[in-house]
Amino acid sequence: MKSATYALVSATLAFQAAGHSLFQNLWVDVHGSQCVRMPANNNPVTNVNSNDIRCNVGGTRGVSGKCAVKAGSTVTVEMHAQPGDRKCSAEAIGGAHYGPVNVYLSQVSDATTADGSTPWYKIFADSWSSKGSVGDGDNWGTNDLNSCCGKMDVPIPADTPSGDYLLRAEVIALHTAGQAGGAQFYMSCYQITGK
Repeated sequence: MKSATYALVSATLAFQAAGHSLFQNLWVDVHGSQCVRMPANNNPVTNVNSNDIRCNVGGTRGVSGKCAVKAGSTVTVEMHAQPGDRKCSAEAIGGAHYGPVNVYLSQVSDATTADGSTPWYKIFADSWSSKGSVGDGDNWGTNDLNSCCGKMDVPIPADTPSGDYLLRAEVIALHTAGQAGGAQFYMSCYQITGK
C-alpha cells in the first residue's frame, strides 16, 4: 500500500509540475531575450506578501540589457514550460493551469537596477470571456496563450512617458485557488526603455 500511495503522489506531483511555465522572451520588432529577468525555475509564487510577487524568485536583481520600446507600439511576451523550450507542439502552460494573463508597467529610474518596489499599473488583461477570444469554448487568457504558441501581443499605451520601466508579464493559475495561498503566480519582468 505504501508504494501505491507513493506512486500516486509522484504521478500527481508530476502532473501538477507539467503545467508550470516561464515568461522568457519579449518581442519588440526583433527577438529580445537579453532584457528578461529569467526566474531560476518554473515554480509558481504563491505568497502575495513576499517580494517574489514583484518579478518572481530572484527577480529583484537586474540583468545588463534593456529592450527599446516605443510608446504606442505592440510588444509580444512569450511563455514556455522551460527556458529555451519554444516548441509550439506543447502548451505554453498546461496541466489545467487556467487563468488570466496580465501585464503591468512600473516606471523606474534605471531598469537594470530597479528592484520592483515602485508602483505598478496594469496595461493589459486577457481574463475570462463569455465568448472566448479564439472561439474554442475555453475562455481563459491562458488558452489564448496556448493557442498562439506561448505568445501574447500587448499594446504599450501611446501616452506612456519616455524613460525606463519594468514590464511584468503574469499568469495567475486558478486551478487550486479555492484554498488559502492556492493561486499560482507565474511571472517574469522585462527591462525596457522608451523614448
